[in-house]
Parts: sequence; C-alpha cells; structure tokens
Amino acid sequence: MEESTGEYAIKRVYDEPADDDGYRVLVDRLWPRGVSKERAHLQLWLKEVAPTPPLRKEFAHMQERFADFRAAYEAELEFNGAVDTLRELAAVHAKVTLLFGARDPATNHARVLMEFLQRSR
Repeated sequence: MEESTGEYAIKRVYDEPADDDGYRVLVDRLWPRGVSKERAHLQLWLKEVAPTPPLRKEFAHMQERFADFRAAYEAELEFNGAVDTLRELAAVHAKVTLLFGARDPATNHARVLMEFLQRSR
C-alpha cells in the first residue's frame, strides 16, 4: 500500500462545497436528509467506513458517550477494509474531505475517522 501524501479534512455535507475541498467523500451510512446528490457534490459515498448501526444507535450523538464511542469506533476501524480506500485516495489526491451530516462538528464519527487516519499513516 502506498503511503498517504494528501491531507484529510472534515466538513458538514450541509455546508456549501468549496474549491479547496479536494476529493469529497460522504462517510455516513445513511444519506443525509434534505440533501440532493447534486447539492452534496461528492465523488464517493463510502458508507462502509461509517460506524456499525448498533454503535451509532448506542452513541446517539450524546456528548457524555463520546469517549466510549471513540474507543469502540476506532476498534471497528482497525478491521475495516474501507479505511484502505481512504488511504489510497489520500495517496493520489492532495486533500480528501470527509463529509458528515451530524450537527456537532466536534463530537462525531467523521472527526474520529479523520484523527484515526492521521495517526495511522
């Protein structure tokens, strides 16, 4: 596998696309409400890299559960083949933006995923 050279960023899928987003990947298992495929302006929907449904439901975006969620999701990512897809994209694109639908930009799976990818280069 090639080493990642590109950078990772996260962004809400509801925010306007920008020229500097690079390669845009939706990393949610469910399509975000109210967003058309045209408006999402993404190159890939990689739902396989999202947390498993039981983990997502257990977390329920509750701040007090985030530490436990982070640990459990990172354990899932260790064995998730879709992570390799993101690493391969970063090897050929200067920037890969991970798109998510959650309201909170600080406590969500996309942030955990980005930090996991940055640590495991």
